[in-house]
Amino acid sequence: MAEQKLFAGAAVRRIRRSNGLTQTAMAEVLAVSPSYLNLIERNQRPLTAAILLRLAERFDFDARSLTGATPGGGVEALRRRLADPLFADLNLDKLQLEDWIAAAPDAAEAFARAFDRLSGAGSAQEADAIAAVRAEIERWRNHFADLDAQAEALADELRLANPDLYGAVAERLRVKHQLSIRILPVDVLPDRLKRLDLHARQLQLSELLDPASRTFAAAAELANLEARGEIDGLVKGADFAERASERFYRRHLTSYFAAALMMPYARFLRACEGTGYDIELLQRRFGAGFEQVAHRLTTLQRVGARGLPFFMLRIDRAGQSSKRYAGASASPLVESDARCPLWRLHTAFDRPGHLVKDMVELESGSRWFTIARTVQPQAGREGSIRAEFAVGLGLDASLAAPLAAARGIDLAAGEATPIGLGCRACTRPDCPQRSAPPAGRVLVFNERERGLTPFVWAGE
Repeated sequence: MAEQKLFAGAAVRRIRRSNGLTQTAMAEVLAVSPSYLNLIERNQRPLTAAILLRLAERFDFDARSLTGATPGGGVEALRRRLADPLFADLNLDKLQLEDWIAAAPDAAEAFARAFDRLSGAGSAQEADAIAAVRAEIERWRNHFADLDAQAEALADELRLANPDLYGAVAERLRVKHQLSIRILPVDVLPDRLKRLDLHARQLQLSELLDPASRTFAAAAELANLEARGEIDGLVKGADFAERASERFYRRHLTSYFAAALMMPYARFLRACEGTGYDIELLQRRFGAGFEQVAHRLTTLQRVGARGLPFFMLRIDRAGQSSKRYAGASASPLVESDARCPLWRLHTAFDRPGHLVKDMVELESGSRWFTIARTVQPQAGREGSIRAEFAVGLGLDASLAAPLAAARGIDLAAGEATPIGLGCRACTRPDCPQRSAPPAGRVLVFNERERGLTPFVWAGE
C-alpha cells in the first residue's frame, strides 16, 4: 500500500456519511484538518498509510475494499457508453464524469450495469468464455504471486542441476515423472504441435517448434504436474459459470507458470532494469521468443519489486485482437475493441521482424509510448498458410524514460500521433482516415463544401 498512491475519496465519503459524521467530526477522529479531509474526499490527496490504519481501527472495515475496480470501468468506459445516440443531446465532459464517479460511485456502476444489460452487451460478454477469463486475469492484473514464487524456486533448483533449462526440464520430467520428450517429424504430427502420450509416457513435440517454443512446451507440462494444486485453487476461486472458461483460464495459468520458469521473476526484473527493457537482449539472455518476453513484461507486479506497467496487444492484419493484457497499465488502448488505423502498431506488418516505435496521444490528452513487431507463432511447411501477428507493447509515456527503445525521444512534449479508440468513439474532426462518424452525434450536410472527411457533425 505504501508503494502506490491510493485515491479513495468516494469510499471515505461513504464511510463518513454512513456513520452520520460531518467532515469536521471525522477529521477530528482521524487527526487531520477538515480541509485536508475535504481534499481526500475529492481525490486531490491520496490516503496515507497512517490515515488508512485509523480508518480501519475506528470504523471497523476491511482496507482491501478501497482498492476495488473503478465504478463503471472508469471514465473512458463510461464515455463509450454515453456515446450512444440516446445521449447525443447531452454535453458530458471528462470532468463531469470524474465528479460523478467520485461523488456517486455506486450510481455510476448501476448505470453501467443497466446500460450493458439493456444494450445486450452484458449478456453477450457473460456468454463469451474468453471475455470472462480476460476479466479474471485483469482482476489479478495478470500477476499471480504464488505461481511466480513457485516457478522461481523451481527454476533455481533446476539451474543448480543444469544451466540449460530445456535439458534440466527434460531430465526432471524423465526422472521425477517418468515422462520422456520426443521430437517428431511433421509427417507424424501433421496437425499438432505437441501431444501427451500417456501410454508411451512421452511428451511428443513437433519439429516445427523452435527452441524457445520447445522449452515453453516442456515447462508447461511441468506446470501441469508440479503446480496443479495452485492452479486448481485459482481456477476454483474464479467461480466461472462456463466450463469453457475454466479450461481457458487453466491454460493461461499453465502458460504463466511456464513463462515464469523460463524467466524467473527476480533475475528477469534485474535484467530488464539493467538493459533498459531491451527485448532483443532479454530474448537471448533467457532463450525466449519476442511474444513470450512481451507477455512476461505485463506480469511484473510483485509487491516490493514492481516492474514498469506495460500493456500488451496481439492483432492480425484485419486488426482483430487475439491477446489483450492491460496488466497494471489501465490503458484504454487495450480495453477498446476498436483501434485507430493511424496507430503504427498496424504498420508492423509492412516491416516483418523490425521494431516499430510510436508515440500516441488520445483525446483525453494521455500519451503512450508503444513498440510493435511481427511474430510467427510456429513455422510451417513450404506452401502452407503461416500465421502472422503484430505484438504491441505500450507504456504511459511519463514512465517510459528507462526504456532503451525510448532513448532520444521527447516523451513529455515531443511529436505524438493523435489517435482515437476507433472511429465510432473518436470525435477528432477532419481526420482523413475516418471511416465512420462518431456515435451519438447529429450529422450536418453542406452541399457547397467538402472537408477532409465526408462526415461533419453538430458541435464539432
